[in-house]
Amino acid sequence: MNETPKDKTALRDAASIILLRDGSAGPCVLMGQRGAEAAFMPNKFVFPGGAVDQSDGDVSFARPLRPDVGQALAGQSTRTPEALAAAALRELAEETGQVIGIPSEGAAPWPGFAGYGPDGDPLTFVFRAITPPGRPRRFDARFFLAPASAVVTELDDFSAAEDELSHLQWVPLAEARALDMPFITEVVLAEVAAIAEGRDVPGVPFFDNSGDTSVFRRL
Repeated sequence: MNETPKDKTALRDAASIILLRDGSAGPCVLMGQRGAEAAFMPNKFVFPGGAVDQSDGDVSFARPLRPDVGQALAGQSTRTPEALAAAALRELAEETGQVIGIPSEGAAPWPGFAGYGPDGDPLTFVFRAITPPGRPRRFDARFFLAPASAVVTELDDFSAAEDELSHLQWVPLAEARALDMPFITEVVLAEVAAIAEGRDVPGVPFFDNSGDTSVFRRL
């Protein structure tokens, strides 16, 4: 369960994960719909993800992040790269029942990870965005991309998912924008589509809304 700060508008670190899978209609991504009563982005289709918990920094990886991923995540962050990646993998397991791990005696204390340790090697850091001021919740969110082949659970079985996301489904990239989703999710999807097509993507895009004006740059 995510920790809730006293000031709900305080900027919190967060992580989301995009699973990419080949399908009959082309590349697909796993998405779900937030509840109508959610304080942040109600009814919107999003990727699995959420705020970083303090305990995420204590989890040991069975296989580490790639050096380039760790280096990119470390920039301008008070969290370790491992804590950010752990949050993404934990949220994936909690919200969808899907597990990215490898057999290990040092299992993570997360749903579905019995006998598995978190696997950081398949993760690619593809996007960072800070929620603009004035929203009911604000996050400094990192987005990871991982191939569905890295998942050790059944890709179409969401029976172990918690109830934070509904309508979990594999959405073809070509059709995803027809869903009701946040603007930033649309932008991330465009970046994922470019990667899926094999286009050269220079650096990690960063929408920085930490100040009075929005700044876009690549890390």
